[in-house]
Amino acid sequence: MAVHTKFRLIAYSQEIVDGQPIFVSSNCLPIKALKFEPAGHAFHSAALKLLGVQEDNNDADDKKVVDDKEQTYLPSDSYSSKSKKKSGTGDNQQDHYALLGLGHLRYLATEDQIRKSYRETALRFHPDKQAALLLAEETEAAKQAKKDEIETHFKAIQEAYEVLIDPVKRRIYDSTDEFDDEIPTDCAPQDFFKVFGPAFMRNGRWSVSQPIPSLGDDNTPIKEVDNFYNFWYSFKSWREFPHADEFDLEQAESRDHRRWMERQNAKLTEKARKEDYARIRTLVDNAYKRDPRILRRKEEERAEKQRKKEAKILAKKLQEEEAARIAEEERQRKEEEERQAAEAALQQKKVKEREKKLLRKERARLRTLSGPILSQHLLDISDDDVERLCMTLDIEQLRSLCRNMEGRQVLLEKAKVLGDALSSKKEVVDEKTNQQNANGSIEANGSASLSNIEKKEKPWNKEEIDLLRKGMQKYPKGTSRRWEVISEYIGTGRSVEEIMKATKTVLLQKPDSSKAFDTFLEKRKPGAQSIESPLTSREELEGVSTPASSTTNNTEDSHSKSTDNQNSTTANGVSSSSEQDVWSAVQERALVQALKAFPKETSQRWERVAAAVPGKTVNQCKKKFAMMKESFRNKKSAV
Repeated sequence: MAVHTKFRLIAYSQEIVDGQPIFVSSNCLPIKALKFEPAGHAFHSAALKLLGVQEDNNDADDKKVVDDKEQTYLPSDSYSSKSKKKSGTGDNQQDHYALLGLGHLRYLATEDQIRKSYRETALRFHPDKQAALLLAEETEAAKQAKKDEIETHFKAIQEAYEVLIDPVKRRIYDSTDEFDDEIPTDCAPQDFFKVFGPAFMRNGRWSVSQPIPSLGDDNTPIKEVDNFYNFWYSFKSWREFPHADEFDLEQAESRDHRRWMERQNAKLTEKARKEDYARIRTLVDNAYKRDPRILRRKEEERAEKQRKKEAKILAKKLQEEEAARIAEEERQRKEEEERQAAEAALQQKKVKEREKKLLRKERARLRTLSGPILSQHLLDISDDDVERLCMTLDIEQLRSLCRNMEGRQVLLEKAKVLGDALSSKKEVVDEKTNQQNANGSIEANGSASLSNIEKKEKPWNKEEIDLLRKGMQKYPKGTSRRWEVISEYIGTGRSVEEIMKATKTVLLQKPDSSKAFDTFLEKRKPGAQSIESPLTSREELEGVSTPASSTTNNTEDSHSKSTDNQNSTTANGVSSSSEQDVWSAVQERALVQALKAFPKETSQRWERVAAAVPGKTVNQCKKKFAMMKESFRNKKSAV
């Protein structure tokens, strides 16, 4: 179209292109634009373009902007497969951050930045501001499609703002936003911080506690390294886990159906949360195993442990060597002591032998000097007297005696010196004898007094012991005036000292099991039959101790008779039991058979043997058995 330079219209709008009629969107119904002259500075440039005064270079820019905006809300292909359904259906899922122009910040965008970006974007892409795009379409259908597209885009911007401005919805959206879940598994030692550092920073976005500690470098203090791993081993995530197979609660038919959907969704969420925590734990474990600082510390600890172990082994070795040295010194000391003791013993032995030799010499000297005296029988000195002096006097006394005898020239004077020595020795012996007799009498008197004191104590009989046991049980520990009460309970005049002594002596004595059978026989009823010998009969015992015509007496009578015979004594103090020591052939045969029938391991053996031998007690059977055994040994030795 030719440019009319003579018309200077300054009120033409930008929507008027090439003079073609357009439809403008407003709050009222759309109307067809006519060839009216608009007013305002906004239409000045449009009029110049219409007249050809100014070139129109904004068409390509407008198309490019439209194309860019159409591509901004297309979803990214790297979204997580766990993402919840976003706005739109199918593959047309919108990117909220990209729609608001925050694609470079994403989850790092603040609330103020979201508000500011929304205001700018909404003002820019408001349908009223996009009316010029409708002029480019030729047909009504294309214009309607373009209009729907503009409105859909604006609604998407509003929806993105509603999601990102709400903390709960934004957290859910950020949880499903594009994220690299991959974790490094292995790396070279020099590339550890380059590989694992970004991985920790990437996963740190999910941490509840912010800011997260840094992995650091090779020079980071070990305390900070421990704090870093403690933080990640106790990591808490705010990440939500919406699942593609979740049930839509709004589609529930009833309340129970809704609760069932909630439980199923909770199971899916919990499963996804466990998997994510396992992923984070694997990342931390892989880093901990390959961290050069941790490996260096473990190596130092291992070296320190090895050093302590070697030091312990060395200390133990030194201790053993010290113990061996002490033992060797002790052995050498003992050997030295034994050697010295042996030398001392040998020296003492030599001294004793020398003394013995000198003593024998002096004795021989005394015998030589006493020979003339004994040959002439002076002063009734005999050989026994001289030998007695030789045996009783020591070497000094013998030497002195011999020297005195040698100093006398007359034989009688020598005899007098020898007699004086005998008389003095006799007096010394008499004094020692009297002293020993005195000591013996004192000891005898002391023992007699002690025995009298002991005899003064009255022995405890069986009834008193039974009453004492019952009193101990009836009046236990803690009873007021316990021992006085027990003394009154016994009622036999026992003192408190006697009762306390009896609790430590009499009550602690074990009953004599050897007399159990005798006690049983004493307690038997009078009418009970006696135990008849299984090896003899009453006819074989005629003329022994009881007549054959009478019936067998009970064991109680025989036991009492044997006891009376044992306790009975004659007037001169000689026991009359010798009369019962006479054994007949039948009794000896019964004893032998009873010993065979009741071997050593039999309980109550001698009581049973005595019961099998008529007319004999236990002691008599034992005495007879000892005599038979002694006789058998004598016969065997004689052969």
